[in-house]
Amino acid sequence: MQKSKMTSVNVSDQEAQHLCFQEWMKLQEQDLLELLHAHHHSSSSSASTYRTSANSDSHLKQLIAKSIKHFQDYIDNRRHFARNDVSAYLAPTWCTTLESSMLWISGCRPSSFIRLVYALGGRELESHLSNYLQGKRYGDLGELSTIQLKSVDELQMKTIRQENRLSQMLASLQEEIADQPIAIIANEVGNFAEICGEAEEALDKHAKCLMHVVEEADKLRMETFKELVMNILSPFQALEFLIASKKLHLCINAWGEKRDLQHGRNRGTAERNICPTLS
Repeated sequence: MQKSKMTSVNVSDQEAQHLCFQEWMKLQEQDLLELLHAHHHSSSSSASTYRTSANSDSHLKQLIAKSIKHFQDYIDNRRHFARNDVSAYLAPTWCTTLESSMLWISGCRPSSFIRLVYALGGRELESHLSNYLQGKRYGDLGELSTIQLKSVDELQMKTIRQENRLSQMLASLQEEIADQPIAIIANEVGNFAEICGEAEEALDKHAKCLMHVVEEADKLRMETFKELVMNILSPFQALEFLIASKKLHLCINAWGEKRDLQHGRNRGTAERNICPTLS
């Protein structure tokens, strides 16, 4: 998904923003199918050492790098549109209400990546416990080493500190709406339906500050994501994490669409089967 593709269509800002999100979701589906194929090939391999072989690692690293690039491309495209209309990304009309209720500064919380790793690791450890006790190994997220667990824990603490810092920055910007100059300008206008030059200037300044917070949040999301899949997890563990994270994202979107339709909120999005399985 390249900027040239996104900007070549003569559409409104809202339509372009919606199109950017739709293309990202389609790309998530395509990436997920490719990741599932790699996982199926690895799981069905007769060679017990396949998951840690050089050929396997090389292929999985290529898939991981591809997912990272797609994520970065989406962030770059989104930033391009957000610079003209950052408020739209803090209350996106293209998301379902379920998705919107889970947003943190126009996206997911970076620490949720780490929570997912812990959840998957605990689930796999529980399901394979009897085999682990017999000495069998799978190389999955249930087998995080002591060093890996320490790195994940340190990353979690670091990420949460940064999240709290950015949350406070956003809170301060929200509180400033009731302070000078915006509140004073609003109090002195004769016709509240009109917007004067002074108000435009104040709102533009506020939007610029919001944009900075959104960019910092996107940077933290990307840094946390890359640290996990490139530096902490093994290629096979990263593959499992990517599959689970994409399934979660796509399913929340699909479930949100269904619940919106149930409540009469039709956003013009068609229901799709976006949770592929290995079957």
